[in-house]
Amino acid sequence: MDKLITIIVMLIIASLILIVVFAQNTFTGSTIVDLENHYSFTKAICNETHYCEDYEFVCQGPKTISKTPISGSAVQFNGNWEDYRDTKIINKECE
Repeated sequence: MDKLITIIVMLIIASLILIVVFAQNTFTGSTIVDLENHYSFTKAICNETHYCEDYEFVCQGPKTISKTPISGSAVQFNGNWEDYRDTKIINKECE
């Protein structure tokens, strides 16, 4: 009976070691690959009445994951206001 218990304990320990070794390699590799093209930026979006609000864009490569307004960052400009930003910046999206 003692031999059986010893064998079972050894098998459990060996299984745990294998799980830890292979799981760590898999999880670490996946995390690095997933974060490789993950980035964010902020941009003000303005409408035709010159109401502008900052947004945070979260990107995964060229795909937009989320576009969230940043609270407290909205402003209403007067009718004579002109957006002097470059068109490239105004139209920027995830790349």
